[in-house]
Amino acid sequence: MFDVVTIGSATLDVFIESDSANIVSVSSKDKRSDFMSFPYGSKVEIDDFSRSLGGGAINTAMNFAHLGFKTSTVVKLGADEISPVICENLKASNIDTSNIIQAKEGLTGFSIILVSFQGDRTVLAHRGANASIREKDIDFSRLKNAKWLYIAPLAGESNRLLDKLAVYAQENNIKLSINAGTTAIKKGEKYFSKIIEIADILVLNKEEASLLTKISVRPDTKNEKFSKEFIHPDVIQMLKTLRGNNRVNVVITDGKAGVYAYDGNKFYKAPEFPAVVRSTLGAGDAFSSTFTAAMEKFNMDVKKALECASVNAAAVVEVFGAQEGFLTFDEIERKLKATPDFQVLSQNLEQIQ
Repeated sequence: MFDVVTIGSATLDVFIESDSANIVSVSSKDKRSDFMSFPYGSKVEIDDFSRSLGGGAINTAMNFAHLGFKTSTVVKLGADEISPVICENLKASNIDTSNIIQAKEGLTGFSIILVSFQGDRTVLAHRGANASIREKDIDFSRLKNAKWLYIAPLAGESNRLLDKLAVYAQENNIKLSINAGTTAIKKGEKYFSKIIEIADILVLNKEEASLLTKISVRPDTKNEKFSKEFIHPDVIQMLKTLRGNNRVNVVITDGKAGVYAYDGNKFYKAPEFPAVVRSTLGAGDAFSSTFTAAMEKFNMDVKKALECASVNAAAVVEVFGAQEGFLTFDEIERKLKATPDFQVLSQNLEQIQ
């Protein structure tokens, strides 16, 4: 039996850091956009360079295993030299590889991550075999006794599996955590609502939540029931809409502003845990997988899960790589005790109605 099976993408990530990168901001009447730029036609010096495994399913599997969970992963690898490297590294991290799908042709997913001096990144991604996971590729009987299915964003044709995986989890009493990604959300509320009915945990960023609920956060909205330290009323409405009458614990991430959650009884806000940011790549995977692991470990305690997830995500952004900074639960607890000013706020539903 596996504690958790992650499902999603696997890539070889190449990280490139150059102080020659410029951040160019372009403003219009309605929006502002930032771009990373390099001098056109020139040779650009690289200040740091590294390679590591990546992809949502691999990053989260590594984290679950590091947190002490018996872990397997469902990913599709290409017929190339990267495939055995990924398998060997997973085995070295005590991750079961028996559910890996081996393509007979094509390439494994590959990403080039350009890291700016500010720590943010631009990702050049080739989906490769990640985009072609089919229902017939998966031996569902091997997932039957898992405690959790963790579904990372699915690319391309693979995204058609989301509802099938959700139904399989429901039919076999497997708890389900979903970090769906924009591709699935663009299928619309009607499609996604059926999946939310089944899920135990749903993690979205604020932009994805807005796209799915069609609720925008108005900058001039005021509500005296909410202190400045708590949650914007439009975000509250997003959380309530996503939760509906279901059992799902909804989590919305909002970058430097922190994280919001709703469990049907209480609303929560976790500020960003203090960190010196070197690269933000992998922070989302670290957060959502740690949140899921802590929900299992601490009997579905949302406040505790938000604390643990915030600490582990902060540890990841302080290093160059999506998997380098993972902490154990003991290390997370020590960080929390050493940072007493970090507090997760909460309010009951009745307080804001």
